[in-house]
This record gives sequence, structure tokens and C-alpha cells, in this order.
Amino acid sequence: MVIASSLLATATKSMAEEVTFKIAATTDVHGNFFPYDFISLQSGNGSLARVATRVKMLRDSLGESKVILLDNGDILQGQPTAYYYNFIDTVTPHVAARMLNFMGYDAETVGNHDVETGHAVYDRYKRTLGKIPLLGANVIDVSTGKPYLTPYTIIERDGIRIAVLGLITPAIPAWLPENLWDGLKFEDMVESASRWVPDIIENEKPDLLVGLFHSGHDSSKMTGEWRENASLLVAEQVPGFDIIFMGHDHQIYDSEKQCDSNPDLLILNPANNAVNLAEAQVTFELIDGKVTSKRINGEIVPITNLEPDSAFMTEFKPEYDRILEFVTRKIGRATGDFSVRDAYFGPSAFMQLLHSLQLDITGADISFAAPLSFDAVIKEGDLKMSDMFTLYKYENMLYTMALTGQEIKDYLEMSYSLWTDIMKSDKDHLLLFADDEHGASKGDYSKLRNPSYNFDSAAGIRYTVDVTKPRGKKINIISMEDGTPFDYDKTYTVAINSYRGNGGGDLLTKGAGIAHDKLKSHIIKSTDKDLRFYLIKEIEKRHTISPEVIHNWEFVPASLTHPATERDRHLLFGD
Repeated sequence: MVIASSLLATATKSMAEEVTFKIAATTDVHGNFFPYDFISLQSGNGSLARVATRVKMLRDSLGESKVILLDNGDILQGQPTAYYYNFIDTVTPHVAARMLNFMGYDAETVGNHDVETGHAVYDRYKRTLGKIPLLGANVIDVSTGKPYLTPYTIIERDGIRIAVLGLITPAIPAWLPENLWDGLKFEDMVESASRWVPDIIENEKPDLLVGLFHSGHDSSKMTGEWRENASLLVAEQVPGFDIIFMGHDHQIYDSEKQCDSNPDLLILNPANNAVNLAEAQVTFELIDGKVTSKRINGEIVPITNLEPDSAFMTEFKPEYDRILEFVTRKIGRATGDFSVRDAYFGPSAFMQLLHSLQLDITGADISFAAPLSFDAVIKEGDLKMSDMFTLYKYENMLYTMALTGQEIKDYLEMSYSLWTDIMKSDKDHLLLFADDEHGASKGDYSKLRNPSYNFDSAAGIRYTVDVTKPRGKKINIISMEDGTPFDYDKTYTVAINSYRGNGGGDLLTKGAGIAHDKLKSHIIKSTDKDLRFYLIKEIEKRHTISPEVIHNWEFVPASLTHPATERDRHLLFGD
């Protein structure tokens, strides 16, 4: 698809010249720097190493100055490569920033998982980026009222001025403890863009305006009180953009799906893990050095079939070797397999391990936890550091919260309503699958309507889940796990991750009915390091872990759920 806009209809053709640029963008790299998965310990599909190959091809074809390279955030979380330089080696210049400099990136927007690493990490990372601006116009320093990060940057090449405005999803307070973003606030994206775009156009007079937004496309759902995915709202409500690169939601989006109010606007999202590159080609027509028109087209380019760039691999081989040594360090032994697949259909050894560790670490009465990876397994044999990233994907803290029995029930009612369908016969699905009306909410959760990281189960209590009933009537809590009565009016201590404790997934707010501004008052204590750190310490203390399933809850009635389990499991996993 080609987009054309004429600026000077009376221009003389004989005086015209053309200049073509490629603007390429990555997003949600999530630590996938090398063509190797340091969690599964096998070859990986994406990687910045392959991006480097594609970028070299573009520069060789168009010329060094004609390629602009951008990143859209969430680079500092996901693989052990990022974790190691976030929290283990905190002295060496951050490897991610060094890589972006090596590859010649021109700008980057901050992502929510970058903020999740905490001030010490992302402030150090920003310093290591050096001349690469870290963008975030709507990240505000509350002490000054001004942007904490660079709001926009001007890239000037061969007489062409390109403005890049960075915005981040404002829903950070719904997910992260305040100490991680202390002194900051996050403005609504439309509000921020409405203020910055006229200023940029008037004062900078760019020939091209690019939005680099760490936010997805579906604005229909609120996350707490925040509009999490507002990129298309900005496109529709704030005129002036020529190209918008989206991120955050891990979903490929291309220019075939236009925003109705501006059909000339190119919108691209290459999804996650550096398996694609979003590329916009812009051809400017100039007369006497001034832009008179521009043609824009774009595409999502898969890069998984490219060879990793040899110069990149040579430059960062010491870091590759260091991470491989880190993830293969033995921390214990597993006497059997722990599979996430079992967790969708009832109590599982995988979830029981996580629950028991959370209860041991906190001493709480009850534990809430969900399968954070859609499909993962810890194999029998030596437990390595890499297995801890399989067990726990994110860098959440572990909270101990005070919740009443009624709040616990209501929390579980919402969780299982996101998880299970309402069955009327044994031919119906047990799980809630996506359909034409309700697509999958994120690209890496297969065919499910909702992501599995919101499928919380509980330990410490005995209960049933009636899949024939609607939300509000699904959960029957029988007793505490030791057989003592469960009291809906009593307050219990609950082990829960900080993402959930701050309102993530809405299970505490829309589920348990606790106002977002009241959540902090329910927090009794928090770990000072990420939960994975404590899981590692606890397993090192135990030496050995064995698959154990405590059947403290079940789906009922069995006459419906048993055949549906077999059918749905095959649909999800083919086994």
C-alpha cells in the first residue's frame, strides 16, 4: 500500500529530486539478544543478532544515512541475559544499551517492563545509552512537572527532519509497586500527544512525524482506571502523525488495518521477541532542498531465517559465555517433571511447587498464583538456574496481604470466570477459548480468550469450581486445607505477587471489590527482592523437589469436566 500527500501542487517537476529512507523498529525484545533461548537452553528464533543482519542489508542497499533504527521498549525483561545485567552484574555498563549503540539505534521508548526493573536499573541503563535518547513524553517527574525522560527527538539526515515522539502505556500503577517508579506519574497518552504534537510541528517543523508508542491497539478495555492500549486512540484523535510504531500487546499489526479518521497514516507493530522487524519506507520529493511530497509504505519483515550477524556475535561473545555459565549453574534436583499443561485442568505439581514455596517464604494462610508461562516444563534431573525462569517468568515482588474470606471467594470467582466457560453439556469446552467476537488478548497465549497469567488458583483452602454456574456462583469454599472451618468474615493472610497486589489483572479490584487506592492498606509486607530470588534460595535450602499434587480443589461436575478436559487439552497442546 502506498500513501501519498502533495504539499506543493505547483512545483516544477524538472527541479525535483527524491530521497528514500527506511525506518525500522523493534519492540518487546524481552532480552532476546542472542539466537539462543537461555531458559529452554536451545536455539531461539529471534534476536538482536538477526536484527543486526537485516539492518546491515538495509544500510548496504540504501546507504548508512538512509536507515533509521528505533526500539519501542520492554527490552530489559524476559531472558536471563537482561536479568543478569539488571540484578547480578550491576557495575558493568548494561549489555542491552551497549548492543543498541553497537547496532546504531537512533532512539528508544521506555516500556512498562523496563520500569519494572526499578530506578537503579533503568536510570543506569539510560546513562549507558549515551547519545541514544530514551523517550517517554508522558513519564512525568512529579517534583518538576516536566518529563522525566526525553519527550521526543529530531533526527536530521540529508536535509530531512524526522521527529520521533515516545509514549508509554500509562497503566504502570496497576501493575508495579510504587517504589519502582517513585517520583513519577504517567499521563494519559492522548492528553500528552495532544500537547506535544502541535508544539513539535510549530517549533521543529519536521518533514515526518513518527509515533513510537509502547502501547497496543485495543483501547476497548480499561486496566484499573487507565487506558492501557491507546495507540489507535492517539492516531484517531491527534492529527499530524505520518507513521506510528506500536508495541506492548505482542500482536502483529500492519497498515492494512487503518484508523478511519486518518487513512494516510501507516501503523505497524512487529510483535515480540525480535522475530520480526517493522519497516517503513519513506520517499521524499524535494525541490530546491524543500520537501514537497512524500510516499510511505510499510511491511512486517520476518527475520527468523536470517543468519545472526557475525560481528555482533563476536563483539558480545564474552557476555554470551557469561550468561550461559550463569543459567547452567546447578541449584538442586527434581525427582520428576513439573508441567504447566496440567495446571489448566486442576491441581498440578507445577502450581503446587509455586504455592508451597510462596507459603514457606511468607508464612501466610493462603497462596494465590497463576501459570505465568503458557506452556513450560521443568524436567526431571538437575535443576539449573534456567529452570527458575521457567518456574517464574517475571521480576515480581512477593506480598503478604490481608483479605477477608469473602474477598478471597470473590477473587477466585473472577479468576475462574476468565479461565473457564459455562458448560451445559459434556460437548462444551471447559476452557474459555477465543472466538470471532472475543479474540485472544495477547499473541502468546494460543487460542485462549484471556492470558493464563490471570488464571489464579489457591492453596491453603479446599474448594470446588462448578463450571455450569456463572461468575458469583462458581466457587464453593469447603474449609481450610487442614479441615478447619473457612470464615467469610475472617481476615486471612494471603501470599500474592506484587503485580496482582497492585491491581494487575483486576482480580483484587473488579474481583474482590477493593478500590485501587485502598490496595496499599491491605499489604502487610513485601519482599525487598524479586520473588525468583527467594524461590532460588528456598530450593537451594531444600536441595531436592518432587512432583506433588495436593487435590485441594477440583472442577465439578466430573461428568462434564472429564471428557472436556481430554478434548480441550488436545486442542491446546495436541497431547
